[in-house]
Amino acid sequence: MSGTNAASGAAPCRFAHYFVICGIDTETGLEPDELAALYQWLEADRQGRDPDTAATGENFEQSPLKRTFKSKVLAHYPENVEWNPFDQDAVNMLCMPKGLSFRTQADSREPQFHSFLITREDGSRTYGFVHTFYEEVTSPQICSAMQTLYQMHQAENPSSATPSSSSSSSSSMDSLASSLDEADSPSSSSCRSAACGGYDASRDTLYVSKALCLITPMPFMHACRRFLSQVHRAVTASLPPPLPLESYVHNILYEVPLPPPGRSLKFHGVYEPIVCQRPGPGELPLADFPLGQTFPLLGVENLVQLFNCTLLEMQILLYSQDYQRLMTVAEGITTLLFPFQWQHVYVPILPASLLHFLDAPVPYLMGLQSKEGTDRSKLELPQEANLCFVDIDNHCIELPEDFPQFPNKPELIQELSEVLLRYGISPVGGAPPTSVPTSTTTLGSVSVSTRHTGLKSQQALRELEDDGRNGNLGGEQLAVLELLQGNATLERLQALAKRTGVRVEALRGVGGEGEAQGGRTAVDEEELRNAKLNVQLREVFASRFTMMFADYEAFVIQSAPDLESWLTNREQMHNFDKASFLSDQPEPYLPFLSHFIETQMFATFIDNKIMSQWEEKEPLLRVFDGRIDKARLYNVRAPSLRSSNYQRCTILKESAQAIEQRLLKIDHTAIHPHLLDMKIGQGKYEQGFFPKLQSDVLSVGPTNNNRWSNRTATAQRRKDRHRQQTEHLTLDNDLKEKYMQEARSLGKNLRQPKLSDLSPAVIAQTNWKFVEGLLKECRMKVTTS
Repeated sequence: MSGTNAASGAAPCRFAHYFVICGIDTETGLEPDELAALYQWLEADRQGRDPDTAATGENFEQSPLKRTFKSKVLAHYPENVEWNPFDQDAVNMLCMPKGLSFRTQADSREPQFHSFLITREDGSRTYGFVHTFYEEVTSPQICSAMQTLYQMHQAENPSSATPSSSSSSSSSMDSLASSLDEADSPSSSSCRSAACGGYDASRDTLYVSKALCLITPMPFMHACRRFLSQVHRAVTASLPPPLPLESYVHNILYEVPLPPPGRSLKFHGVYEPIVCQRPGPGELPLADFPLGQTFPLLGVENLVQLFNCTLLEMQILLYSQDYQRLMTVAEGITTLLFPFQWQHVYVPILPASLLHFLDAPVPYLMGLQSKEGTDRSKLELPQEANLCFVDIDNHCIELPEDFPQFPNKPELIQELSEVLLRYGISPVGGAPPTSVPTSTTTLGSVSVSTRHTGLKSQQALRELEDDGRNGNLGGEQLAVLELLQGNATLERLQALAKRTGVRVEALRGVGGEGEAQGGRTAVDEEELRNAKLNVQLREVFASRFTMMFADYEAFVIQSAPDLESWLTNREQMHNFDKASFLSDQPEPYLPFLSHFIETQMFATFIDNKIMSQWEEKEPLLRVFDGRIDKARLYNVRAPSLRSSNYQRCTILKESAQAIEQRLLKIDHTAIHPHLLDMKIGQGKYEQGFFPKLQSDVLSVGPTNNNRWSNRTATAQRRKDRHRQQTEHLTLDNDLKEKYMQEARSLGKNLRQPKLSDLSPAVIAQTNWKFVEGLLKECRMKVTTS
């Protein structure tokens, strides 16, 4: 099995598929970004300016430090994953949407984070999480080229020594941050000095942007953000990291699995553990983008209006300087659609090469990055009657002239506002956070003492540490055991460390995040708070649909005898009795419902319901139907329920507690990062520079001799035996007994695995010889008979 195949075989259950590095290619040097030029041309044309001047002259008027240059994928590991082929162009474009940007010591160089998604042809999504930072340029050729460009710029623009507001207004091409953040930063004043925009190789230090990216099958935003942040801190710290960076990258690519549904998983970054959790089968699907940021950006009333426009499948255009804001609002609004799904064009970060999509006469949800200083009145938008324009940075929304309102809109806004206020968040867009007493945290309508919660957290973590079933030890023994993992070289290093007085625990304290009560960090507490707020806000919206469509099944028309017949005649069939459904609804709901049941998302929902009689239910439909069935157990459908009276969500406390329990009591712990089989001299550390990683140790996953193997062997044998059950039924009794004895004897030689023995990288390899031989004999039996 080749390295690529080994990497791809375990991909479906891996936490991360790729680790990517994007930046400047010192061999090719500075290359102008054609996409940036195209962006300027299209923006100028949209704003009524001369496109040719914008794409040429204005760019030359900019200081070279404010121009954009081509970025490239410098490395990605592994080379390819069968389940998710690597798209180099798309990843590079989305990791650095506006190409490379350069800074000097006078400019702000704070790291930035943003995320993106790629939708594949089959409709499935892949998520990317990007940490962008600035690294000193050491290439004499690059510095010399920048010096030459600046001298040419000065010769063409003698008055540019003192930058004007107009020149600074076009400088956002190299920024991933919001202009509001930059305006408040101390460096913004220095940028207005005579030195701003200038470069002298003899006195200035040149920096260029570089991006670290994790590509994952599920949107674990917080976990990925913390991992990438710790990797970057390891590069900038004064002391080298405890292990080479290859160890941490290899660990998250091959040794950290996806948490099972309804479970939580702890894995380790460079300095601190990271915890993520996955909702159970009956819960709302995973949504890790913080609604606690989305609501304050727009305000509750504006967000409900945006939600309404999305349900009616209008054209939605998000507008912001900050890429992460675009992604957060887009993902936030689509997660609120449960149990429905957006069926049209979905591009939260619209690349420059696709700006013509804005003129398409179809529903879309897209995000467009604004340029700092751009006059909103000059932005020419498509003249569509159903366009909803969302100016995120200015906390406002422009709505179509006439459209039906969402049922019980005032009551919905009131309930959402109360949830936000309990978490200290103002329901008004752009308002500062409301101060709340730090001594209490609210779950629904119940107030819980923080001290009591901290003691419970501490007790839970102590129980976890002492839980032998999880294979955990406490204190330095845990650090040493999981670091060594039977490696002879490390054992010798540990003996040397003991003689010199170095403790393994001390190495883990570099770049720490600060502990809160109960051993949990402040970041852990913030993530727990965000997760509880997320699920409570989503439950409020989900309960509205549960009430509005509690009897939808009664109006589904299922006339086809089989799936093939239904698919063949799909376009000619009436799948939903719309007239009868509307006649059964409260009159105030009719304006909205009569439009909504004509949308593509509702039609797809009904199609999934019909196909569920022949196929496995679509996951969102399964959860929604389960909630309707549960509601019927407590509340028999009666004519009084046709009333338009608003009914509040009754499971806010329950949903938040489920999240809290998973995050406080860890279900699974992944293998700690460990030394890899690297050659002497590899894994060098130089402060401030991200090293060139060794591809030979990152191209393949672990072999089947690690301590997770037996765990996955059991699960794989169970699946293989189930698949072969029908074949066994055709065998004679003697041969069948022979196979069963082999299986039982094999099982006796395997120990019962620990909970922490899960290893997704070896599923396809474990016990394969036995299975292969079994299948071969079965085929021979069938052939001879």
